[in-house]
Amino acid sequence: MSVVIVGGNDCMVRQYKELCDEHGCDAKVFTHIKGIKHIGKPDLLVLFTGTMSHKMLHSALCGIDRTTVVERSHSASMSALKAILKKHVDK
Repeated sequence: MSVVIVGGNDCMVRQYKELCDEHGCDAKVFTHIKGIKHIGKPDLLVLFTGTMSHKMLHSALCGIDRTTVVERSHSASMSALKAILKKHVDK
């Protein structure tokens, strides 16, 4: 399963990717608006809305396919990401 994470903290990028690897997912993490246009067609889009601008949110949502599952979380913590992955990946 492919996961794209938009927002979050710069210092947590490696930890986000490692957690996704533990759940068997390929992950891309975008913490800045530069590069959002290369999202592709992920299976799951995770939006950490507390750490992103409205422009970044709009760019992320415009660049995805309609079949992509979108999950929003105000918190950009590891426990929030664990809960999202458990909900969508570990079924």
